[in-house]
Amino acid sequence: MSPAENAEAPNLQELRDRLLLMAGRVEDMLAHAIAALTGRDAGQARRTIESDRRVDLDEREADELCYRLLAHGPRPPEEVRFVTLALKMTTDLERIGDLAVNICERVIDLSTRPLLKPYLDIPRMAEIVQGMIREAVDAFVDRDQARARAVIARDPEVDRLYSRVFGDLLQLMHADPARIEPGIHVQSVAKWLERMGDHAVNLAEQVVQLVAGEDIRHGGQP
Repeated sequence: MSPAENAEAPNLQELRDRLLLMAGRVEDMLAHAIAALTGRDAGQARRTIESDRRVDLDEREADELCYRLLAHGPRPPEEVRFVTLALKMTTDLERIGDLAVNICERVIDLSTRPLLKPYLDIPRMAEIVQGMIREAVDAFVDRDQARARAVIARDPEVDRLYSRVFGDLLQLMHADPARIEPGIHVQSVAKWLERMGDHAVNLAEQVVQLVAGEDIRHGGQP
């Protein structure tokens, strides 16, 4: 390889940086979506929806870098695994961004309706999920399976909060049929947060597979 070709060669650190940047944008989208929900701010929800374009671009750019890394000469097996799993990670992060958009679309509708009840468990769910996303990506970049397993261990808390939100909303809707439609919208928000947590678990499971060679997907216990 000539010096000029070597100078243009992509490197794993660039990929790590891109993953962290993309994860940071997705975290911001989630935080802004929940702030729009609790603040009943349709304008903030619309701005957050617009920011998804940047996350979509992040995915394309990161994927292109992965393809270049794989095409640029032979690499050790552990680097090939890192790059191929990074391709899956960008898909999960992009999907989390899409779910944040879904939340914002519900927020726009809910902002025009009377408040069903104070949002207590939903912001707590979002806080946990946001931390799970951050920790999962950091664990991947640092090849830290202990941190990844800690992410997986937090998912039952998200599921518990989701079940509580669902039950509370069912009671409200049963008491007053006028609350059914907005109640379903709030249930959707909680469900999408729970799904984001599942994506974070998927990311963490990939870290365990990358570092330990152990496949714990589909119900396997860490």
